[in-house]
Amino acid sequence: MDIPLSYYLCLSAVLFVVGTAGVLTRRNAIVVFMCIELMLNSVNLTLIAFSSFLGSITGQVLVFFAMAVAASEAAVGLAIVIAIYRNRQTVDIDKINILKW
Repeated sequence: MDIPLSYYLCLSAVLFVVGTAGVLTRRNAIVVFMCIELMLNSVNLTLIAFSSFLGSITGQVLVFFAMAVAASEAAVGLAIVIAIYRNRQTVDIDKINILKW
């Protein structure tokens, strides 16, 4: 029993909308980074679904590289959040303004 392509695309769209809502409504920097990762994973799911549907391995290879970049991005992003927390004692986006003196 094969799952139709539309199911994957609907799931991916729901995950992307949840991630977008999280980025727009949350004020905690760590939660915002997790929502961005959720959005990236929804795009990866779409690439894998289309790759499987078309019978090509190109999308799966692209997802592999995207996941490697996402892992490094998460590590660097978390390091930046920890550095800001050490200086400002908060990870609330509204309270963090490092561009002002």
